[in-house]
Amino acid sequence: MGNWLVNHWFSAAVLVTWLGINVFLFTYYFLFFDQDERYFYTRAILGCCRRTLRKQLDHNLTFHKLVAYALALFTAVHTIAHLFNLERYNDSQQATDGSLAAILSKMHLKNSNKWLNPIHSNQTTVEYVAFTTIPGLTGVIITLALILMVTSSTEFIRRNYFEVFWYTHHLFIVYFAGLVIHGIAGLVRGQTEDSMEEVHPRRCAEYLVQKHEECRHVCCKNPEFSSIPAESWKWVLAPVILYAFERILRVWRARQKVVVTKVIMHPARVLELQMQKKGFRMEVGQYIFVNCPAISLLEWHPFTLTSAPEEDFFSIHIRAAGDWTERIIDTFQQQKPEMPRIEVDGPFGTASEDVFQYEVAMLVGAGIGVTPFASILKSIWYKFQQADQTLKTKKIYFYWLCRDTGAFAWFNDLLASLEQKMVESGKADFLTYRLFLTGWDTSIANNAALHYDTATDTVTGLRHKTIFGRPMWNAEFSAVATAHPRSVVGVFLCGPGALAKDLQRSCHQHSSLDPRKVKFYFNKENF
Repeated sequence: MGNWLVNHWFSAAVLVTWLGINVFLFTYYFLFFDQDERYFYTRAILGCCRRTLRKQLDHNLTFHKLVAYALALFTAVHTIAHLFNLERYNDSQQATDGSLAAILSKMHLKNSNKWLNPIHSNQTTVEYVAFTTIPGLTGVIITLALILMVTSSTEFIRRNYFEVFWYTHHLFIVYFAGLVIHGIAGLVRGQTEDSMEEVHPRRCAEYLVQKHEECRHVCCKNPEFSSIPAESWKWVLAPVILYAFERILRVWRARQKVVVTKVIMHPARVLELQMQKKGFRMEVGQYIFVNCPAISLLEWHPFTLTSAPEEDFFSIHIRAAGDWTERIIDTFQQQKPEMPRIEVDGPFGTASEDVFQYEVAMLVGAGIGVTPFASILKSIWYKFQQADQTLKTKKIYFYWLCRDTGAFAWFNDLLASLEQKMVESGKADFLTYRLFLTGWDTSIANNAALHYDTATDTVTGLRHKTIFGRPMWNAEFSAVATAHPRSVVGVFLCGPGALAKDLQRSCHQHSSLDPRKVKFYFNKENF
C-alpha cells in the first residue's frame, strides 16, 4: 500500500480530495438544514411521539454548533490538503527526472483536454492558481466568510455586539453561493472510466514510465483524464428549497398588520407591549420574533410570549439589555402621537409547550427568564376559572431568581391573583412558589428581618417570603421526590447555562432507576 501511494500519489490525492469533498458537503447539508432554529413544525409532527424523542429537538442549537465546528475542521483539512496538492503539482510540473508524477504533469502537451495537473507552466505559482482560478478565488472568499462567521459567533461578541454577530452570520448567503460555484471549473480531475478499463494504473503505471516508442502493449496507450463533476449543488439544493420556502412564509407572516393595543412601563426598565394580529394563534411558552423598522429594518429579536392563549391579545416583556432593546424602550417612552410600527413573525415552539404533559412541573426562571412561565401561570389561572377538567397537571413548583428587588415588581400582580384564585377554588396547594433574591444590601436584609413576622413579604408584598441567596437544589429536588414518589416531573428552565448544568445534574441524581418511581426530565429554553 505504501509503495502504491508513493508511485501513484496523483491518484491518491484525487481520491482523498473526492472523499473530503463529499464529507464536507454532507456536513454542509446538516448545517444548512438546521440553520432554521424555529422547529415549531417538527415539534408539531412529533407531538404524538415519545417524550424522549421530542426532547431531542430542544438540543437544536447545540447540534447547530457541533455541525459548525465540524465544518470549520473540515474546511481547514480541505484547504490544507489543496495547498499541499498544489505544491506537489508545482514540483511535478518542474520535475525533469522522468518520474510518473513528471510524466503525468506533461500530459497537457500531448492532448490539451486530457491533462491531470492544473499547473501547466514552470512560471505558474500556487498563489496564482489560488487567486486567479474560479475554484481558488471562491475558496478564498468562502473561507474568509467562514472565519468571520465563526469568530463573530463567540459568546462575547453575541452578548456585547449582537449586531456584528447578526450581520456577519448572514454571510452564509455568500458562503453557499461560493460553494455551488467552487467546483464548476473542474480543477480536481481524475482518470475517465473508459480509460481506467483500458489503462488501469495498478498494472500500467510501469509502462507509462518506461514506455518505448514501438510499444504495442495495451498499457502503452496514454491515460485520459477529465474533470470530476461538481456535486455540491446536490447537497445544497434540498435545504436551499426548504430555507427559501420558510423565508417566504416568514416574510408573508411578518407583513401582516400588528396593532399595539397597550404599552406598560414596569420597574427595572421592563417594557410590556400588548398586541393584536389577525389570525394569531399561540400556545403557552412560545416565542415570537419582533422587528421595529424605526430602529432597524433587518434586525429581528426573539421574545417569549407572556400572555396566555385564552387572552384576546398577545404580549411580550422587553428588558433593557443592549442597544436595540434600549432604543425600542426609549422609542415607546417618547409617547409620540403615532405608535411605532411593529412587525411580528411567529409564534414558534419551545420546550415549555410540554409543561401540561407532566403531572408535576418545576418551573425555574432567572431574571427576565420568567417570561415563559408568566404565560403558563396565566393559562392555569384561566383554566381554573373555566373549570377545565382536561388539565393533567396536579402540582406546580415555581422558582424565580432575581438579582434586584425591582425585577419582582411587574410579576407581583399575577402571583397575587393566582394566590387568591387558588384559595377561592380550594386548590391553595396547587402552586408552590419560591422567590430568591441573589443580590441585596444590608438595609434590605435588615428590613426583612425586622418585618419577618408580618403576614406579607416586605420585598414583594406576597404571602410567601423572599429567600435571600441561591436555592439549594439538592434539598429542593429531594423534597419534590419525597412528595411525589411515583410521578414523572418536568423541570423547565429559562436561564443561564451554569444554572442549566446544576439542574440537569440534579435531575440525573434524583431520578430513580426504577421506572415505577420518580423521574425528572430536564427541559431548557433555547433561542
